[in-house]
Amino acid sequence: MIKAVSILGSTGSIGRQSIAAAKHLGVPVVALTANKKIDSVEQQARELKPKFVAIFDENAANDLKIRLADTDIRVGSGMQGLIEAATLSEADCVVTAVSGSVGLRPTLAAISEKKRIALANKETLVCAGEIVMPAAKAVGAEIVPVDSEHSAIFQCLMGRQPGELKKILLTGSGGPFRGKSRAELENVTPEQAVKHPNWSMGAKISVDSATMMNKGLEFIEAMHLFGVTPDDIRVVVHPQSIVHSMVELVDGTVIAQLGVPDMGLPIQLAMTYPERKASPFAHLDFYAMKDMTFEAPDYEKTPCLKLAMDCARRGGTAPCIMSAANEVAVAMFLNHRLGYNRIYDCALQAVESIEIVNKPDLEAVLAADEQARVFVREHFS
Repeated sequence: MIKAVSILGSTGSIGRQSIAAAKHLGVPVVALTANKKIDSVEQQARELKPKFVAIFDENAANDLKIRLADTDIRVGSGMQGLIEAATLSEADCVVTAVSGSVGLRPTLAAISEKKRIALANKETLVCAGEIVMPAAKAVGAEIVPVDSEHSAIFQCLMGRQPGELKKILLTGSGGPFRGKSRAELENVTPEQAVKHPNWSMGAKISVDSATMMNKGLEFIEAMHLFGVTPDDIRVVVHPQSIVHSMVELVDGTVIAQLGVPDMGLPIQLAMTYPERKASPFAHLDFYAMKDMTFEAPDYEKTPCLKLAMDCARRGGTAPCIMSAANEVAVAMFLNHRLGYNRIYDCALQAVESIEIVNKPDLEAVLAADEQARVFVREHFS
């Protein structure tokens, strides 16, 4: 089990649950980072007494430094602050729970220091999986997924030999609008989109779940995490969110990981792996379960999922462009500046309009990310 942890994105849903898991396990939290929610970070810092806290927003960081002047906690800022938190010598594990491509550089920095990466930041692999996974392999850094689906696949493949896997069966609930047509979703509000039927998540990931872009991002992640092709992954809609994902082996055996829909479980496993520890979470009650159903996705009703799968096959910077455009579009939607169905339009037009670079280096990935953001702001504001 890990000895100490840095949590990047400590004020978000995954960050808060990571703190809870660390406290339950008795693992010290030695670094925290956030964007600019200094009230929440100050409270966390005073409770946990980390060595270092970083706030991405420079002005907010200065305010926090004043607030914590009566403590021994160092306060950093900007990208350099995130990188310092990710590479702090006391931590042997880094939870990457920041949202967006801002998590890419700190993750690579943590990998270079051979930290275990408890990966909750989708964009790291969506945008730069071809860079991140080889970097981790080169130094022997562990990447343990925190997403419930990827954690499930990770668990199903424990002890399996190379060549035994035939297909990954990536499950998804279908979100709150499962089965509804685009016409029916024309006037969806942010308040409706963030109400997931099973999971408690942050606003951005809740909207992505509603559009099923989230499942598309997970599709791309799974390719990189488990070294498979798009043809090796099948998306399965499972509304009850009991089976978190499955793997089919070459002999026809299917192995599934089941559990209650609680992100605390994969977060704790990422900290205890390869061990398992008792947890405070509810256990699955089979007697209380009524149904478990499975169905194929309807790509006409979930075009974001189809677009993501197409970008996975296209490769290069296509997934990065799509992801960045989607991130900006979702933010605009949450601020009531963009219609729900236009989220897909933003991502599609960005992918069709911006030149895709094959086999990009880090700078090309970051450039594509910025181009996509500028494109959406200029064409859809």
